[in-house]
Amino acid sequence: MKIKNLKPLKLAFIGGGINSSIGKIHYLASQLDKKFEIVAGCFSTKPSINIKTAKEWNINLSHTHNDIDKLINLEKNNVDAFVLLLPTPDHYKVLKKLIIEDLNVICEKPIVSNIIEAKKIEKLIKKLNYKKLYVTYNYTGYGMVREIKKIIENKKLGKLLHFVFEMPQDGFLLKNKINKIKKWRMSDLNIPTIFLDLGIHLYSLSSFLFNASPVKIIGNASSYNFKNSKIIDNVSVLLKYNYFTGNFWFSKSSLGNRNSLSLRIYFEEGAIMWSQKNSDELKISINDGTTKVYDRSCRLLEGSKKRYNRYTAGHPSGFLESFSNMYSDIAFNLQNNKLSTDYIFDYKQAIEGIYFLDILNQSIKKNKWLQLNLK
Repeated sequence: MKIKNLKPLKLAFIGGGINSSIGKIHYLASQLDKKFEIVAGCFSTKPSINIKTAKEWNINLSHTHNDIDKLINLEKNNVDAFVLLLPTPDHYKVLKKLIIEDLNVICEKPIVSNIIEAKKIEKLIKKLNYKKLYVTYNYTGYGMVREIKKIIENKKLGKLLHFVFEMPQDGFLLKNKINKIKKWRMSDLNIPTIFLDLGIHLYSLSSFLFNASPVKIIGNASSYNFKNSKIIDNVSVLLKYNYFTGNFWFSKSSLGNRNSLSLRIYFEEGAIMWSQKNSDELKISINDGTTKVYDRSCRLLEGSKKRYNRYTAGHPSGFLESFSNMYSDIAFNLQNNKLSTDYIFDYKQAIEGIYFLDILNQSIKKNKWLQLNLK
């Protein structure tokens, strides 16, 4: 994919101030390949944080607003896109306004926090024929994850049989906490927060890699957070597709795991293993007993392309670069006025993910397999 050498696109941030970890990542990722510049924002509901963020990021204070509606109304003709980085429960109201205004939106996952909001957004988008929403699922931006997608598309290892995707963390049990857990993450609403935080990532990865949705699922959930036993913090899911099966495990109560995302995919003729901790490496085993480890220096279908090699193999790329890869994809689409690469997530995938999480929640409550009809 060639990206035109054009002037940086202008962004306005909604949320994501310097007190927000994901805000800083979006800021850095959007700047890495010089495709965007942040020129305006309402970074926080706290004026002091708002001003500090603007000063640190060199944003003109005249374009720094303490009110979201004011930001949208005053900046909509000055920017190319709004980046929605509020806590998930606050997405719906702002996203609705941006859609009605027919503005470009880059939205941090998940799109909304429950099925009712998802249905309303879906109905609104279809009614207005709105086509300007980009949802960021950052783990799909890793070069080696995209390499896996190409391997599957090209049937390099034969028929897909089953997979195991895991995302265990230890934040809810870790006592020596450097980063304090946000208050809104310490309660469960219609869809448990861990589903929206972690489960949506595993679902987006499976949808991205396999281009398929499960037809039947069953889940099991537990709580090991003794300070608040009502919060779900450990989830296992079995998934049945038309011709293969899968397992999800995501947790915030698994000590020793900071963010241990791993993908294991099994085919008739081999297997693929990838871990975020060694994100530049792809382990492939084949059915003659041979196992090989590939990195960006190898001849690959996707991962060796120049866009994933900001520096040579052996100097690991990672989380920030994967986010930047997504921002470059979005820039290409915005500059060419289309929504049409393999690596773009629009409202359809985003809404589908909320439907999946809602049905998973029902399955856990009913303790039974439930059918899905997502595609």
